[in-house]
Amino acid sequence: MQNKQLLILVAISIGFVTLAQGQIKSYNIVNGFGIQGGITKFDIITDNFETQSNTGWLGGLSATVDIPHRWYNVSYSIQFSENNIDIFGRPTILSANDEPIEFKMYTAQVALLAHIKLIGSNLTLDVGPMLQYNSELELNDKSQANYIITNYNTLTADEIKGINQFNFDGTVGATAGFDSFKVKVQYIYGITNALNKLNSKDLDTSGSSETSFKGNQSILAFTAMFTF
Repeated sequence: MQNKQLLILVAISIGFVTLAQGQIKSYNIVNGFGIQGGITKFDIITDNFETQSNTGWLGGLSATVDIPHRWYNVSYSIQFSENNIDIFGRPTILSANDEPIEFKMYTAQVALLAHIKLIGSNLTLDVGPMLQYNSELELNDKSQANYIITNYNTLTADEIKGINQFNFDGTVGATAGFDSFKVKVQYIYGITNALNKLNSKDLDTSGSSETSFKGNQSILAFTAMFTF
């Protein structure tokens, strides 16, 4: 009796294993490596300053996991950029006209993105979070250091350089192309207050209706990417 029960148990186990093995499908998960480069349009959305976006550049590396049986792919990327922005001011308090003061800012961003497949891997919608480290604002023309920022009585260009250097961003965009070459458009929005560090500097805000500093980064990037 015990031998019969043992034989029946072995037969059922073999049947389950055979059925399970027959149901397992094989998928080729493809890992890709990409190099990208392009241009950026950078701005700070704020009520404190009058700003104008300007053109910069971007370059980076990415590692993509292509998952054929899912409706999305995943990528990890790091990108570096030089971003430029004009903040308006005037040479002296008595100057009649405002002039653009040219600033630049270097950034390094690490992103984890989901790529939602619209037409397979040839057209995707890209979304995800991004961690950013950036330099302080730097004057392109140091002779403008003492320019008075528009809407303020005494606040100078040199005094507003010390913005936040760590920021958290969100990004949305699209990627189109083929296995070896793709083009990307990406919009990056700064979730954290990029100007918050200025609030700890005891700056003279006279002349402005804004008594505290608040601003969010806005970056539009157009890039081309070669994948391997």
